[in-house]
Amino acid sequence: MASETQTSAEYIQHHLTNLTFGQHPDGSWGLAHTAEEAAAMGFNAIHVDSMFWSIVTGIIFSAFFYAAARKATSGVPGGLQNFVEMVIDFIDDITRSIFSYNNTLIAPMALTIFVWVWLMNFMDLIPVDWIPGVAGLLGVHYMKVVPTTDPNITMSMALSVFGLILYYSIKCKGIGGFLGELAFHPFGKWGILANLPLEVVSLIAKPLSLGLRLFGNMYAGEMIFVLLALMFAAGPTFGLLGGVLQWGWTMFHLIIITLQAFIFAVLTVVYLAQAHETEEAH
Repeated sequence: MASETQTSAEYIQHHLTNLTFGQHPDGSWGLAHTAEEAAAMGFNAIHVDSMFWSIVTGIIFSAFFYAAARKATSGVPGGLQNFVEMVIDFIDDITRSIFSYNNTLIAPMALTIFVWVWLMNFMDLIPVDWIPGVAGLLGVHYMKVVPTTDPNITMSMALSVFGLILYYSIKCKGIGGFLGELAFHPFGKWGILANLPLEVVSLIAKPLSLGLRLFGNMYAGEMIFVLLALMFAAGPTFGLLGGVLQWGWTMFHLIIITLQAFIFAVLTVVYLAQAHETEEAH
């Protein structure tokens, strides 16, 4: 809940500020103690909380699936094995329907993206003051627990996918085929002056659409949770209303976090399938 010593604006700003490590104006390195210090650290600063919770959710994903694999049996499967197999079969079926080329990396990568992004998104369903409150008691000034509300995280994942798009485009088509695709689509060789800007913009739009879509949806969801949390400090009537609204938004947001993880995984497969296409431009 909002602290009695904070205004609404200060409460919102506190929840939207990352735990940041970087260089202070005096040249020393360390954690920022105010939002202004965090902003002054600039581009080279590290969002420690985003990195930490990204790694934690990645470890949870790995441990969960490792445990399921260790306990897997050819007999009657248990609940954990059933659930993991259901998720794997779902992603595998989606991948096969989109990606028809021979590449054993794509399906496992799609599974990893879907589950990992879902777990990072799921952190948004934890009440907004629980973990930051515990962190505050331990002397940690800021703690954003939803990595996908940080554009540094979503864009780094998107740029990793973009690197794979470029790699497979050149590997499957050759450097000449890749450049020819940029120069000769969609209007043929005589439309090169129009083709290049269109195709380059289309290419760059792929990582932007991946990263910014996920960030925008999750950031908006987090903001709504923060605003609803403010209602608990406005008296019992607003607190009761805030609790009802928070429950309703949580149920709806559960659909959003799943949909956003699914979209990120599916678009990754679609973009990599396009990178494997070897049809020559005419």
